Amino acid sequence: MADKIREVAVEEADRIKSLASDAARSGAYLYPIRGIAYFISHRALWKPLTSKLAPTISLGVGVTTFMFIFTYLPQMAVMAFTSGPLAALSAAVLVLSESSTLFTILSKTFLIEDALVDTFDGVLVSKNTTNLVSGGRQIKAGSDPIAKLGKLVKKPFAKFTPKALIRYFMYLPLNFIPVVGTVVFVILQGRRAGPAAHTRYFQLKEWNSAQRQKHIEEYKAAYTSFGVATVLLELVPVASIIFAFTNTVGAALWAADMEKGNVTAQGTAPNLRDQAKRSE
Repeated sequence: MADKIREVAVEEADRIKSLASDAARSGAYLYPIRGIAYFISHRALWKPLTSKLAPTISLGVGVTTFMFIFTYLPQMAVMAFTSGPLAALSAAVLVLSESSTLFTILSKTFLIEDALVDTFDGVLVSKNTTNLVSGGRQIKAGSDPIAKLGKLVKKPFAKFTPKALIRYFMYLPLNFIPVVGTVVFVILQGRRAGPAAHTRYFQLKEWNSAQRQKHIEEYKAAYTSFGVATVLLELVPVASIIFAFTNTVGAALWAADMEKGNVTAQGTAPNLRDQAKRSE
């Protein structure tokens, strides 16, 4: 029995090692960073964010304050038995993650969904992939990528599903395992967040469920690394409103590279690491 457990453990370790190697080689985790640089250097992309900034920040502050007042101390008390001296830090990370999840659900459902779609489509237009976007919405004449966006033809993005929320709370107990548990929790969240960032891209491509799953499986490691980076950036609820938009920009840049054939599952667009250090 012990030998069987050891064998399974070795196989799982090898699988994780292979996935981590593929993720690092893909370089997809750089796209959220590139999204920040691209967003800063393209003022036209600020319009969807600025139109929703005040109410969304207010929501983020309210959710975070509520969570820390009512859930931080109880969770830290429980973690004192499992994390020891790291209990305060582990509890803070857990509460931030919980707050971020609640904030994401509320803001994307009621406040910023349309703005994120405009941002994603605007980036695709600015990267000369207008033909892809035109299948999902009307395109106007002009040079401003956001101003060119017309009426939506296809309703974008899937609403937050109860299944995703249930899965999130199933993973929460991992945070009671010192350090390693939190890392595993973030990776599992990233594995879900990666493909979710390209929901609009899949819709514009008009892929069915089987085509989406085949693509996601092919890019599994890349999507996981991209998702982990976005999860970490959106960990702080108040700041996550900005990162939600920059991550959307990064996802659109990645989609544009895919569309142009500049990226494969084995590696990202040429010179991406250099591009991540400067705005375009």
